Amino acid sequence: MIELRAVVPADLDEFFNHQLDPGANHMAAFAAKNPSDRGVFDLHWQQILSDPSITVRTIVADGDVVGSILAYREGNVPEISYWIDRSRWGQGITTAAVGLFLEEFPERPVRARAVADNVSSIRILERYGFKMIGEERSFANARGAVVRELELELA
Repeated sequence: MIELRAVVPADLDEFFNHQLDPGANHMAAFAAKNPSDRGVFDLHWQQILSDPSITVRTIVADGDVVGSILAYREGNVPEISYWIDRSRWGQGITTAAVGLFLEEFPERPVRARAVADNVSSIRILERYGFKMIGEERSFANARGAVVRELELELA
């Protein structure tokens, strides 16, 4: 069973542990420059949790904290972002969490971004009606390289 709930302080330890996975960082691409820096992580999450314009939820699967999903403002349009513990990839958790979040967050349009080679994330977004509206090349800390990033929108 997949559910979304408000973030509680204990969730941050799990989120931090998820962030330490090199494979997950590679796929996310736009991760922290130094994922093991807990101070930077804590500051980042303090800013997220104290910003009333950001909607953020913990993703729980079968009672375990497995990730987070949020919507933040990028200009005038909200953008969703999510992170799932890599050990839980391929189990349908992300797909279910995105669907639940989109039900809870009805504002449209809403956008999302994914590195072009993150095929699974792109498929999940397309499943919910996101369409590609653009792309750009940006430097990705986790890869130490410029990558192609797709921008998708749900109207």
